[in-house]
Amino acid sequence: MTDKTETQHGWLSEEDIATVRERLPIVYVEAVPVRVSDDGRVSEVGLLLRAMPDGTISRAIVSGRVLWGERIRDALIRNVEKDLGSLAMPRIPASPAPFTVVEYFPDPSVSGFHDPRQHAVSLAYVVPVEGICEPSQVTLDIAWLTPEEANSSEVSKEMTSGQDRLLRTALAHLGCLP
Repeated sequence: MTDKTETQHGWLSEEDIATVRERLPIVYVEAVPVRVSDDGRVSEVGLLLRAMPDGTISRAIVSGRVLWGERIRDALIRNVEKDLGSLAMPRIPASPAPFTVVEYFPDPSVSGFHDPRQHAVSLAYVVPVEGICEPSQVTLDIAWLTPEEANSSEVSKEMTSGQDRLLRTALAHLGCLP
């Protein structure tokens, strides 16, 4: 007999996560990494180049699942380090609050945010980083752009799944849009 208070941490198998995705919304965190100048203004926005679930290569923001039993703050740190490297030095407050909540659906017409694999609820944050950022795991490259460059139509065309809208929402939240 197993102890009912014992918990297991870690990843689900590929088969288990596929089954869960068919039946339940999955909780994600998304982070728009930024560099902040000494006067407190956002000077750069970090965008990833990565392979997306649909097989395309596009610009994206940091994103990942919240694991069972994991605090949101810990999920943010883990996913920032997964995509930007262990030396990124994210500055995440003790009690982070998202700037918005986004729902991704298999049907892109539902919300404009699309994930063909699942219904996902994503808590979106702006995360200042101070350290050295290098591509890691599935991240192919990291580009640091000014807020104006990040808001350009060229960058928007390089993003998929509605993340260009999420990026513009983050820039508006930061007061970086005209």
